[in-house]
Amino acid sequence: MDLVDSKYIGLVSSRLQKFKRVKNNLYNFRCPICGDSQKNKNKTRGYLYQVKNNTNFKCHNCGASMSFNNFVKKIDPVLHKQYTLEKFKEGHTGRNFVVESPKLEFTKPVFKKSINLPKASSDSRAKEYLVNRKIDPDKFYFADKFMEWTNTQKQTFDTILRDESRIVIPMYDETKNLIGFQGRSLGKSFTKYITVMLNDDSPKIYGLEKINRKQSIYIVEGPFDSTFVENSVAMCGSDIDVRSFDWSDYIWVLDNEPRNREIVNRVSGVINRGDRVVIWPNGLMEKDINDMILAGHDVMSMLELNTYSGLEAKIKFNNWKKI
Repeated sequence: MDLVDSKYIGLVSSRLQKFKRVKNNLYNFRCPICGDSQKNKNKTRGYLYQVKNNTNFKCHNCGASMSFNNFVKKIDPVLHKQYTLEKFKEGHTGRNFVVESPKLEFTKPVFKKSINLPKASSDSRAKEYLVNRKIDPDKFYFADKFMEWTNTQKQTFDTILRDESRIVIPMYDETKNLIGFQGRSLGKSFTKYITVMLNDDSPKIYGLEKINRKQSIYIVEGPFDSTFVENSVAMCGSDIDVRSFDWSDYIWVLDNEPRNREIVNRVSGVINRGDRVVIWPNGLMEKDINDMILAGHDVMSMLELNTYSGLEAKIKFNNWKKI
């Protein structure tokens, strides 16, 4: 299975119920097309598997069968655009994967400075969700019809029949130009977060406009977590190559999930690169920074006391991971 497919299987896995890796190049989950068994919520009859050089999807409940390319397109059209571009860059085309050559138009991007939406505090549902998590609702925005509004900023959705309300999280560059945004669902949604970049060359990072390069920069998992961490940025749906930012002092803060293979592999990769990383203390039950705040922990003190690198990081990491 090629690296691009493996990467995007990881990205869509959080949206697939009961997702698990059965063995190399074989993944199992509840079918998102038919919803799988209505009588038994533990039935998992959707599969992603490799045939020669292709990745395919098959459901043994409804019989749906398609290439992974079409599966991603059906699950998340926005993510699919990123997937097709990466596949094209890698030179992947063929019977099961057809993508038009991208039209390269070298036009100077027009940046926006603000978002023409009301604050999240103006909507009772959005305000309640954020306040209950001790997050300032005036730091974010609210879109009653997220897809419709998104298309006024950048044509993204071909259909808006299933439009919904979302909290809007703005992303700015270091000169405070608006480069993209995330939409966070307020209720049960197939896609909890939708990321839209106004400039496809911009990094998917929240908080660039607020950091002080002269101090340690914390790199956390999500924008909401970053509101509790001084001088931090947040990854918005993807890992980032910090070497392109010329930061001299940065610390990775990944979620406290020692049984999550993806998280464990990412922590291991950070350590092997020689970067500094937070290894959470054993016995800490909360998975992310927001939950730690809600539980009453002094997060900044924990970050300062549990930052490691090199051999010490490897020793702490081996004690922390559970797989």
